[in-house]
Amino acid sequence: MKTIRLLLFAGFLTFLSGVSTAQKRTLATLHDGWKFHPGAQEKGAAPDLDDSAWQPITVPHDWAIAGPFIPDGDGNTGKLPWKGEGWYRRALDIPATMAGRRLYLIFDGVMAFPKVYVNGKLAGEWDYGYNSFCLDITNFVNPGAPNLLAVHADTRQHDSRWYPGAGIYRKVQLLAVNPVHVGVWGTYITTPIVKPHYADVRIRTTVYNLSDKTDTIQVVHEIVSPDGAVVAAGETAGLIRAGHSRDLEITVALPNPRRWDIDDPALYELRTTVRAGGRDADAYATSFGVRTIRFTADDGFYLNGRRVQLKGVNLHHGHGPLGAAFYPRAMERQLEIMKAMGANAIRNSHNTAAPELLDLCDRMGLLLFNEVFDKYDAKAGITEATDFEEFARRNIRNFVVRDRNHPCVFLWSVGNEIGDVQWNLNNGFQRLHTMLNYVDKYDPTRPTTLVNDSWESARLRHFDYYDVHCWNYGRRYRLARQMEPNKAVVISESASTLSTRGFYEFPLPEEKTDFTPSLQVSSYDLNAPWWAEIADDDFMWQQEEPYVAGEFVWTGFDYLGEPTPYDNKSVMEMGMTARQASRSSYFGAVDLVGIPKDRFYLYKSYWKPEETTIHILPHWNWEGRLGKNVPVFVYTNGDCAELFLNGQSQGKQCKNPRSENSTERFRLMWRDVVYEPGELRVVAYKGGKKLGEKTVRTAGKPARLQLTADRAKIEAGGMDLAYILVEAVDENGNPAPLANDKVSISVEGAGSIAGVGNGNPQSFEPFQAEQVWLFNGKAMIILKSDREPGKAVVTVWAKGLKGSQAEVEVQ
Repeated sequence: MKTIRLLLFAGFLTFLSGVSTAQKRTLATLHDGWKFHPGAQEKGAAPDLDDSAWQPITVPHDWAIAGPFIPDGDGNTGKLPWKGEGWYRRALDIPATMAGRRLYLIFDGVMAFPKVYVNGKLAGEWDYGYNSFCLDITNFVNPGAPNLLAVHADTRQHDSRWYPGAGIYRKVQLLAVNPVHVGVWGTYITTPIVKPHYADVRIRTTVYNLSDKTDTIQVVHEIVSPDGAVVAAGETAGLIRAGHSRDLEITVALPNPRRWDIDDPALYELRTTVRAGGRDADAYATSFGVRTIRFTADDGFYLNGRRVQLKGVNLHHGHGPLGAAFYPRAMERQLEIMKAMGANAIRNSHNTAAPELLDLCDRMGLLLFNEVFDKYDAKAGITEATDFEEFARRNIRNFVVRDRNHPCVFLWSVGNEIGDVQWNLNNGFQRLHTMLNYVDKYDPTRPTTLVNDSWESARLRHFDYYDVHCWNYGRRYRLARQMEPNKAVVISESASTLSTRGFYEFPLPEEKTDFTPSLQVSSYDLNAPWWAEIADDDFMWQQEEPYVAGEFVWTGFDYLGEPTPYDNKSVMEMGMTARQASRSSYFGAVDLVGIPKDRFYLYKSYWKPEETTIHILPHWNWEGRLGKNVPVFVYTNGDCAELFLNGQSQGKQCKNPRSENSTERFRLMWRDVVYEPGELRVVAYKGGKKLGEKTVRTAGKPARLQLTADRAKIEAGGMDLAYILVEAVDENGNPAPLANDKVSISVEGAGSIAGVGNGNPQSFEPFQAEQVWLFNGKAMIILKSDREPGKAVVTVWAKGLKGSQAEVEVQ
């Protein structure tokens, strides 16, 4: 691939806000002012093209999420029209005062194969749609005159196993700096020595001198504590020839460091000033943390000298009704929900994440299993014409140097379930070695891994190339552990339990693969694909094998695509057609719009034993089952519980920690409850003392709608979100678990609808609409702030139900 003036990333930095003087850097996010044209456009980059009829949009933008769904399309990629090409155009404001400065465009991610034009000329291109890249556009712009940015995105060569999105789905920024400046993300911070009374902070800064004068450049650093005080400082200098760059390194002693930890995510800030010719030429700030990590072969993972069991989840890059379009609040909400479930770690399955994910993990105290690729093929933008060595060099470099200052990152992964690599086909080990070598080149401070699933392939010893055994499902790590017992083990994908929120079927499945033609999966959490297991099995294996460092559940959230067990092939084998295939997954502990399933509480009960959890399933509206069996499960952090139906005891159940049946260790189950409407009440006990109780009642006819916003206040600017839960309740306020009414929506004031959904994998209603159908009593409205502050009023109504309103202040 020919690349014109393409700059590779050289580190991660968080830019100072408010630095707007001519002597220092400015950074502008190109959020609005864009126009979009789907399909081919012969002169899409031409400045004289009339684009007045193009669609006005804002970035981030996913051109496919609005649909329409393709009824007989591929459920594995969401049945959405993501394959194709499209053009984006926007004016660039380059005032005359920017003459003599260096200008860079920073793209966080474009799906896929973007070509970037400035004033009609190709400024650069990229391939891998998930990775970030940067372009020097200095010689393409005309300061003080009109300038045009055009981007062509083309997904036709991209391949995916889930919905990838399409277009400029992450933010774009314009950086302006003086000729003497730190390279884009050009700081590398490590802490090679960490002791209670001090830490060595090693700082390497890549400084460019793109002036016409060779000069001695001075770099001054200040370290600011989490409390805002300057606690250490240092400076260094070096001669840099005109038109060249140089790495300038210094080690600063940080006294009494406060360590970054999952329980105390303390972050320091490095403030850097670059001086040339006696003047400040550049200034910026870099966030970092001080912490130690290590894996042990027999006792798992250690953070800051103490063992931490990894309680992780896999998260795809998508955000349900928003598609691939990245909104920081959508990501933050996902992480909040996962932390509430008890998660302390995230795996960004399986591609380079948005940089904000790492910022959030740093701030929220979540460890990150940082993964760059799914496969080494078209899913990574690799085609028959790709030079693999060159591809690996620039993509691994961008991935690592962008992310390596983040304390949350504890493990680098170079790929997932790559069959030919595991079996050393097509020079598989050589390609693996190439990827790993580049990771080690740019960050030798963290361990590396390849995620595996072909357990017999361990006999070929691919694990000799990397540091940690990472295997998916079914205790497949056993052979690798036997052959190389001196390396730690992580379950990189666990469970893959399947369920539909609020849906239950009878009788309970006898086998995990007992699926019915209902096209939904029972939420008793007893189903999984043949290659996977239920959640309780992984809990039990970790109890029995304490050397396992932890697990990463597949998955935290449902996602678009991969609708196992109702993908196209499977439904056709069941005698149906492709039109019956679902469009989103059943794997999540939380549904596609962020509403917890029953399984959320199973994980919470085990992962957060210190927090009271008492959850009853199923709901108690079973017209037509009077006098018939309706099993009742309770997920609790307690040891025992007694169940009552309309005041009559159904007996007391206790967990059996010695059972070889995993569900008996972690659930309380009354399998023979005879249904009658009324009240289910459970009283839970822990250590012989009452822990608490929970009640579920038979609901009457749905009477009204109820709105609950996750936040009462959001920020203006067009990027913040409020998630508003819609529920149907009866006249007494009891949730109506079977309501499926069509809900109409209106928004007035300083907001608009960003998306709607209900978590139903079988729904083909549009995500961008002014109505949404309840699914098992619930649905979600995603409200987006306007550019200007004000108040947004959301009103909902449905036939036969009393409506409701919610107000969100936009500040």
